Amino acid sequence: MASCRACDLRVLTAVVCGLLTTIVLGLGIWMTVLKIQRELSTSSPSIPVGFCRNGGTWENGRCICPELWKGRRCTIANFCEKSTYENLTFDKIPVGKYGSSQQRCDKDTLNAGNPIATRLCNITIYGEIELQNVTIGNCNVTLETLEKQIVNISTQSLSISTEAQILTSDVNRVTPEGIISATRVVGQIFNSSRNALPEAKVIAVTTVSQLLDAREQVFQEAAATASDNDTFTTLIKQMEIYSTSSGNMSVVKPNVAVESMAFSSESTMESLNVRFSVKKGTSDYLLPGSTVVERDVDKLNPDRETELQILLSTSKSNTTACGFVVYQNNKLFQSKSFKAKSNFSQKVISSSTDKNNSQGASVDIVFKPKYDLKEFQLHSYACVYWNLLTKDWDTDGCHKNGSTDEFLYCHCNHTTNFAVLMSFKKNYKYPESLNVLSSVGCALSITGLALTIIFQIVTRNVRKTSVTWVLVSLCTSMLIFNLLFVFGIENSNKNLKKSDSSTNKPDSGRNEMLMQDTVDIQNPTCTVVAALLHYFLLVTFTWTGLSAAQLYFLLIRTMKPLPQHFILFISLIGWGVPAVVVVVTVGIIFSQNDSQWELVYRQEEICWLAVSEKNGHITSPLLWSFMIPITIILINNIVIFIIIIVKVIWNTNQNLTSTKKVSFLKKILSTLSITVVFGVTWILAYFMLIGNDDIRLIFNYMFCLFNTTQGLQIFILYTVKTKIFQREASKVLKSLSQSKGRVRLPPSVACLRLRVRMYNMLRSFPALSERFRLLEPSVIVEETTFSESDQADSSV
Repeated sequence: MASCRACDLRVLTAVVCGLLTTIVLGLGIWMTVLKIQRELSTSSPSIPVGFCRNGGTWENGRCICPELWKGRRCTIANFCEKSTYENLTFDKIPVGKYGSSQQRCDKDTLNAGNPIATRLCNITIYGEIELQNVTIGNCNVTLETLEKQIVNISTQSLSISTEAQILTSDVNRVTPEGIISATRVVGQIFNSSRNALPEAKVIAVTTVSQLLDAREQVFQEAAATASDNDTFTTLIKQMEIYSTSSGNMSVVKPNVAVESMAFSSESTMESLNVRFSVKKGTSDYLLPGSTVVERDVDKLNPDRETELQILLSTSKSNTTACGFVVYQNNKLFQSKSFKAKSNFSQKVISSSTDKNNSQGASVDIVFKPKYDLKEFQLHSYACVYWNLLTKDWDTDGCHKNGSTDEFLYCHCNHTTNFAVLMSFKKNYKYPESLNVLSSVGCALSITGLALTIIFQIVTRNVRKTSVTWVLVSLCTSMLIFNLLFVFGIENSNKNLKKSDSSTNKPDSGRNEMLMQDTVDIQNPTCTVVAALLHYFLLVTFTWTGLSAAQLYFLLIRTMKPLPQHFILFISLIGWGVPAVVVVVTVGIIFSQNDSQWELVYRQEEICWLAVSEKNGHITSPLLWSFMIPITIILINNIVIFIIIIVKVIWNTNQNLTSTKKVSFLKKILSTLSITVVFGVTWILAYFMLIGNDDIRLIFNYMFCLFNTTQGLQIFILYTVKTKIFQREASKVLKSLSQSKGRVRLPPSVACLRLRVRMYNMLRSFPALSERFRLLEPSVIVEETTFSESDQADSSV
């Protein structure tokens, strides 16, 4: 019976903790099972694994093949095998492209590092793949020196065009200055007044196609450094003229296709209708046969294979020929008003006639937008043309003609270069409500932290301990963080997404110019919550570090007083330094990104710090404004933790009397107390970065279990297990037992009455009351002080 009284409160505490832990773990296991079932139910793909071969990927209902393969499953070779010519060696060359030789120009030449020769991999009209003759370049000619030879184009057009093609075959080595020079050279080759050879113009088309493989940034720098800003404009205009003056001709290169059609004077039709179609293939490049020109048609007729289609309608009296040019991307069209963030390919099509004055001509266009359907949703579009005067996109004379699930229709009353500018909404995967494990853990922590703060403040004078301010500050910051996490971590924009999910069609209203290709719904509230979460979590960790510093002074330097104004100093650090970090972070991001700074600072899925997508974690605010400070604090806490448990808690001191020696249980409890306050369990967050999904899932739940319940752990170890709390709890139980004779308890509280009777039975053993005394932080200080005093007395 005596042992029952001694163990009552401990057993009660252990049972409560055990039940709570079992509940949280049970919920975690239950959620894991549900997640596995959900994945199994949705993991049945419509396309078998491995359907697309040779590196092909399944997108939008078809295999997208790499440039070396084609076919429905990417199983048909689309390249020329490795070859040699004299002392030159060539790797595999994709069809329609020039391959560079492995041999490079010597380092003492002007073109050091550039390929010596190129070789075309072509496809015949019968569909056979064959290698063309090798073209050897001049290693002492650069694009810049080639530009100076423009005056000789009429007599040396073929050699100049060939050299330009060789010098641009390795696009990774093309500089912005090289882009400008090459553009000027080929622009003059297309100039009809220069009388360049037709073969030179076909090679110039190849050069333009190669240039369009260069990085977007190189084109941006080239457009910014061009002195006259007419370099790209001249090339675009000259290619239009070339497409209308070449008779019935077709030149198809990977990134550029030119189609020309001449009209017979014998035709009796008053109007001419020509339809030009670009068919989608199994790759992202244009292939021979992917373009089709049709005469005497009256309307657009796109099918499932159509990627782009344009119908030119004009009076026969106004034209004798027409031409079309298709660009696989818009790198030559550097807009100052439309900013693109996505990397979607934006095709541009040119439709023109051989008459400068094309009054009465009109075009109808249908575009099939190409983008990642899983990640983005088309929001709006604008039908535009390239204004050669303003050197930018314009909507004048163009309007929308409606849209379907697959196509966007436009109509313009003039001929030039056309495109469809599109803006997208990103399909953010907003998480569902906080899972049960997090919700239960945070609710228990909030309750425990609130009770701990109240207890620490109310019993401050009774306990006469110096750790109250640090512990209260830690609990306060942790309490606010948990409240913000529970009620503010979810972005309210996810409710807007659900309401808009039924309207997937893009806006077909007025044809207004777009400013950018992505639409972000602003949510200042979410940004504020992210900043507050950032601040209070940094504050929490800062106070764990200050708690470690204070315990170090109290336990390791027990004979020395705390530094002067210690509490004021640590308060300025604990609440001020995190504020400086947050303000500096927001200030830097805002100054660099202006109106788009919010989604650089925070995520859209949840109101928390963002992880950079383009440049990875290096430039992420989550790394440099959170992870790095937290890592430094954790390392500091772990070092002090090891020092304290080695030198104080688990150190056997022979100078202590047997009544003062700390029991094994108290050492365990003291270790746990320091572990919780120091935030050592946050080390589990680093294990969540492991690549293995199964292992990461285990650490996810371990992290959630230990850290969402951190407030509850503090309450148990720093409040429930103190003598004052137990004494007050005993008084409450005693008052309840004394009132049992005066108050008739209803049947619903029979369990409570049983507990009171047990208490009355156990209280008859006062000798065991000392067993209820559990270790609290002040006890460690007291015992360490006794040890130092005894050592000092023995030395005297």
